[in-house]
Order: sequence, then structure tokens, then C-alpha cells
Amino acid sequence: MTALAANVMQFARILRRAGLAVGPGKVIAALEALQAIDIADREVVFYALHAVLVERHAQSELFRMAFERFWRANGGTAQSFLLEDAAKAEMQNPIARPMSRRIDEAFALRRTPHQSGPPGEIPEMIASWSAAERLRRQDFESMSAGEMAEAKRLMATLRLPIPDVLTRRYRTSPSGSRVDARATLRAMVRAGGVIALQRKRRVVRRPPLVVLCDISGSMAAYARMLLHFLHAVTIDRDRVQVFLFGTRLTNVTREMAHRDPDEALARVATSVKDWSGGTRIGQTLGEFNRLWSRRVLGQGALVLLISDGLDRDGGTGLAVEMQRLHRSCRRLIWLNPLLRYAAFEPKSAGIRAMLPHVDDFRPVHNLDSLAALIAALSAPPKADREAA
Repeated sequence: MTALAANVMQFARILRRAGLAVGPGKVIAALEALQAIDIADREVVFYALHAVLVERHAQSELFRMAFERFWRANGGTAQSFLLEDAAKAEMQNPIARPMSRRIDEAFALRRTPHQSGPPGEIPEMIASWSAAERLRRQDFESMSAGEMAEAKRLMATLRLPIPDVLTRRYRTSPSGSRVDARATLRAMVRAGGVIALQRKRRVVRRPPLVVLCDISGSMAAYARMLLHFLHAVTIDRDRVQVFLFGTRLTNVTREMAHRDPDEALARVATSVKDWSGGTRIGQTLGEFNRLWSRRVLGQGALVLLISDGLDRDGGTGLAVEMQRLHRSCRRLIWLNPLLRYAAFEPKSAGIRAMLPHVDDFRPVHNLDSLAALIAALSAPPKADREAA
């Protein structure tokens, strides 16, 4: 193996640790690209590797930081691309961008904070508790690769305790409030005489849960994290339907039903064709209302709509489709990561069209926001929606 190939493979490993999807196929393509250019020109090498290894614009800054810390020119030959010395890899900016933490972790340059005094259980417990507190409040978009892994592990333990609902069906029960005439007559025929009245009660069961998750470019970072949470919910509950939408609607319920989260999300990635693209909320909600609404929104279904509300079509037809969706379900909850900003205002035409037709409008950008959602879902729905 040449020095160039070894360095490209090492660079690919660092990008994978930082969160980019760089497989063997891309490594081979990167080597082929480098053979077609002048590798003595640092800028040409940068753009050649960028074209092969970067899939989305959001990854460009992460790639640039990794490239600058990994490669340096020294003589203009293939052997001149060497791993930078750790002592020279410190960020010059004292206020490092959140993305640089992933690069630090990928280069194994993360430093353990100095602790005064002898080591013991109490300092370790305090440090662990503080780290957990920070992780729960940290925005998904600013997490390092290690923090993302820990957040995914915590999300796998979360559950949605949605209150059960009364159905229109009845079941025989000795303590039922209504007389079961059919069961009483059947028992009289079998016994050949008069018997005690048979009773029945309303059946109580879990309501269906339907999730509509936006996977457009502005939502990609949050959608990837929330899919781990949705997978845990799908495995824990029955009658969970998951739909992803950007410019088209994709039903990924069957893919999410796989018990292994990595395998489930890999299948989702294969089935979804419009990841990190544009957003046509009105069009995709219209498709859901026409093709899926009557199938999955029966028996008091609860709908979670996960989107920032930034519509490519400027909210065209969105109000009508939102109203129809709202009337078809028991409760409609809109989860929007833009609510993490204290100065958030519904200025977008899409957001203004959607807001009048939701029962609850909540943020979803960190673990604390998911915990608040779980607490809200534990409470019974409003009386006016129960009667609807």
C-alpha cells in the first residue's frame, strides 16, 4: 500500500468518526480522483476529495476543518500528505464552533478536565451528573459524535405513556355497567332456565400513534436523531405508523419495525429518496390525507408532526390540508426545533398556515424537550378534542 492510499484511508476513518458516511466505495473513488489530478496542489486536492466524500452542503464545514487538520503540503509529492502533529492541531479560535468538537473527538484530542484533590467516588459522581445535565440540555445539532451516541442510547430508553382511550366495542365483564342481552340469552339457553344477567363494559386500548417527520435539508440533523427515538417508540408500542416527507411522502413503518436500530435506520435510508432535499409540506400532507388518513387515523389516533414549517411552496394549500388532518385525528401535536430560539416568531407563511390547526406546539431540539413531550402526552387530551 502506498503512502497516499494509507493516508486517504486514515482520513476516511477520521471523517467516519466525525459523523460522515464514508464507506469503502468512497475511499476507492477518492483514490481514483487523486490519480487524475496534481496532488501537489493543495486546493485541487481539497475540492477533489470534497466532491467524492461530501454528500450535502451541511457537511462542507466539517470536511474543511478535518482536511485542514489532517493534511499539510511539504514538497508536493504523494508522501508529503502527513498527519498533523497533535501539538499543532489546537484550534486558534478560543471560542470553538460546535462542529469542531466532533473533529477533536475524531482526532482523539479531547482532553479530560483537571480535577483537584485525590480521586474518589464523589468527584466522579458529580462529574458524571454534570455531564448528563449538559447532555440533556444540549442541542442535537451541536453534539459531538460521542455525545450523539450517548444521546441515542438514552433515547432508546424513553417511552411514550399515551393514555388509553375508550373504543365503541364492548367486552363481557362481571363488573360491567351495561347488561349484555345476547350473552344473557345464550346463557339462559345453555342453562335451561332463568339465570343472573350478564354484563359488559367498554373496551379500553392504546390509541394509534402516527408520526409525520420532515427530512428536508433544514431538518436533517434533527430528523436523524429523532428517528432513534421513534424507533424505540415503534418497538415499545403497537399500532405506530411512521411517515417521512420532504418533497414526497414515504411510509417507513415496516422498516422501523426491525428490532435492531442500526438495521432499521439503514433500511429507512435505503427506502427514502428525498433526504435533505426541499420541503413541500402542503403537497405531502395532501397525499397523506388522500391515501393514508382513513387507514391509520381511526380509533382516536394521536399525530406527531415534526417539522420546522419552512415550506418550499410558500404555504400553498397547507391550511386546508392541516385542517383536514386536524379533524381526522384525536390530537395533533406539532414539534418544531425552531422553538429553541427565545426570539422565535411565526413569520413564515407555512408556519402561519399551520399554527391554527394544532392542539399543541412544542420544541424538539434536545433530550429535555423530549422529556417535556413525554410529560405532556401523559396528561389526558382536552375535553373538546375528546368529544370531536
